[in-house]
Amino acid sequence: MAFSDASLVALRVFREVAERGTLTAAATALGYTQSAVSRQIASLERAAGSALLERRHDGVRLTSAGRIVLRRAATVVDQVDAAARELAGLPDEPATVRLGWFTSAGAVLVPRALAALRRTHPGITVTTREGGTPALVRALRAGTLDLALLASAPPFRPPDTETPPLRTQTLTERGLRIAVPTGHPLAREEFIDVADLHGQRWIAGAAAGEERVMGVWPGLDERPEIAHTVRDWLAKLNLVAAGCGITTVPVALAVALPAGVRVLPVRGGPAEQRRILLARLPQPSSEPVARLADALRAAAIETHTSA
Repeated sequence: MAFSDASLVALRVFREVAERGTLTAAATALGYTQSAVSRQIASLERAAGSALLERRHDGVRLTSAGRIVLRRAATVVDQVDAAARELAGLPDEPATVRLGWFTSAGAVLVPRALAALRRTHPGITVTTREGGTPALVRALRAGTLDLALLASAPPFRPPDTETPPLRTQTLTERGLRIAVPTGHPLAREEFIDVADLHGQRWIAGAAAGEERVMGVWPGLDERPEIAHTVRDWLAKLNLVAAGCGITTVPVALAVALPAGVRVLPVRGGPAEQRRILLARLPQPSSEPVARLADALRAAAIETHTSA
């Protein structure tokens, strides 16, 4: 079986697996059974004459052959979809940019950038999706995102170890702070001593697709009491305002606080810095992608300045 005989269905399934990171997640997204997904991957591997995926306990990882096939599969699927739209008499979408972003970027940074882009380039349409860093990186690799805003914490490693490396740019670096109810004892001072975080009730939750807990001060030398598990930042902050606990927030969110919340820096222990990265594949950008990147950079500077 030659690779030229690979089916379009198999290419779509492979692209979905590469983006989702597991056969199970791809099957759910496509409405297939896991065995059907496995059969499509097996047929594509036979056509390629090589293993395309490395099966691991935490999902799958592309082999070197898999990275080649993914790059070509993304192009083929996109071209077939464009042809289908043209045959159906639907307009093409040359000015559409697909943006992915980590959770807290949706509070201030993304809306500011999109509002500015609409004013300067109203012909550009931007579609967005929220996700955890691993999922966004896989989507970039699969070609279903053009740009992604990623959150990076020390020691600031590359987003993944695949080749070629993603092209990343640091938009801003900001500190991590604590959000407390205005009536909380910790809100009486201009900072919080790290020792005073002991014994606090936390509002936290796992980031999408990640195991680390978001909302608890990093490096806390005790098992934290997590009173509420929440992913949504607005819900976290409103729970803080209601006196239900405290949570960590990036400095940029200080401009989007609900009433009844105060944000304070922490004194003592290592500085907790976070970076916002703009990531894309290492290939020339289209004009719409470049314009959105410019808008995101400008919004990051504005947000950093006003925080």
